[in-house]
Amino acid sequence: MSLKINSSAPNFTSPSTSQKNYSLKDSLGKYVVLYFYPKDNTPGCTIETNDFNKLLSKFKKLECEIYGISKDNIKSHDKFRDKYKIKFDLLSDEKISVLKKYKVWAKKKFMGREFMGIVRTTFLIDKKGKILKIWENVKAKDHAIEVLETLKAFTKNKKGP
Repeated sequence: MSLKINSSAPNFTSPSTSQKNYSLKDSLGKYVVLYFYPKDNTPGCTIETNDFNKLLSKFKKLECEIYGISKDNIKSHDKFRDKYKIKFDLLSDEKISVLKKYKVWAKKKFMGREFMGIVRTTFLIDKKGKILKIWENVKAKDHAIEVLETLKAFTKNKKGP
């Protein structure tokens, strides 16, 4: 059962690099980019995170918050954040519960081995907590700009209050 566009994004609460727990419902009234990535400080994840970081002010102008989430612990996230001066919060899901809720914990293949891992996936969530778009098996390069362009298109097409 995968998540669908226009369905409600599953609520969750996770430890965050802001020292507080973050709940998705805290972001109602704003757009949210929730991107799931395999591991701190690995090449693809670093590209993706840095790109979102560079575009953060543009997302903020469109009333959008960004959260990166992986199963790394907060200590690992803090190091990653400090190393690259990441200006948004990273969320930790060591218990894999959020990853499972969002169906991004799956069988992966690498060099002939199969193992369970995080499938790089991004969700764009609207101000009411509904899923606007899902990107699966994301290629890190230029992904953030694509998400931003999609968000711009949605906000342009929104008429009325």
